[in-house]
Amino acid sequence: MQFSLGPILYFWARKDVQDFYRQAINSSADIIYLGETVCSKRRELKADDWISLAREISAQGKQVVLSTMALLESPTELNTLRKLIDNHDILIEANDLSAVEIARQKQLPFVVGPAINCYNLATLKVLLSQGMRRWVMPVELSGDWLSRLLKEAKDAGIREQFETEIFSYGYIPLAYSARCFTARAENRPKDDCRYCCIKHPNGLMMKSREAEKVFRLNGIQTMSGYCYNLINEVGAMQNLGVDIMRLSPESPETLQQLEAFRQQLSTPSFTPLEKEIECNGYWHQIAGMSMQEV
Repeated sequence: MQFSLGPILYFWARKDVQDFYRQAINSSADIIYLGETVCSKRRELKADDWISLAREISAQGKQVVLSTMALLESPTELNTLRKLIDNHDILIEANDLSAVEIARQKQLPFVVGPAINCYNLATLKVLLSQGMRRWVMPVELSGDWLSRLLKEAKDAGIREQFETEIFSYGYIPLAYSARCFTARAENRPKDDCRYCCIKHPNGLMMKSREAEKVFRLNGIQTMSGYCYNLINEVGAMQNLGVDIMRLSPESPETLQQLEAFRQQLSTPSFTPLEKEIECNGYWHQIAGMSMQEV
């Protein structure tokens, strides 16, 4: 079992990003994903900066992956995508089928990110034929779904051709929109957002009338209101044959969570989750925001 740090999903200041990865280099993370996946206006680091940072971290012995945008809307964004894919030596994570197609044309391997709808064996076969090396399961699927699909892949003789990674910690990216909800919350048009996302380094909490933490708004991204935490599933995932568990950076404290996840390999123990802020519903095939105590 390996552990990865997903791309930072929020708009953090350049110094905060650099400080986080300075610590991440010295963490026990096996794989580090880098890049902007939510909004191309977030330019504290540009494509060249991400590629340079990727090479710096890779030189320290970590496997590094450059993550691409999940919703491309302009030729400029497509040009940035091509630049990331043309980096020559760093693996990319495709979060949109345009990235899959460009990587296929260049005969480059890629990771299929969680934003790509890949729910069944037929789709896995198609993506494998395009160059997929690793599959990150869509966040809303369950452990039972994964078990069935991996068995189907084994029966079809393709299971050994790809790695499986599971989003296991962090606020879950649920949906993307052409509209920017954070700008809207400040009564600004998307084209004049003034980069207001940077004021919300963990998204903008949205509560229901019953005071439930329903969502977090993060630019064009709608995220879960509760933090997904599958720390008690490390053993189950090993038994299923999961190759990598992904932790999504929420703050520098995520690196402490990473160590807690890894400790489950050597000294398994039950970790009580906090109902007020955490959830694990999707994995157990119940409402995503719910908690099943196991």
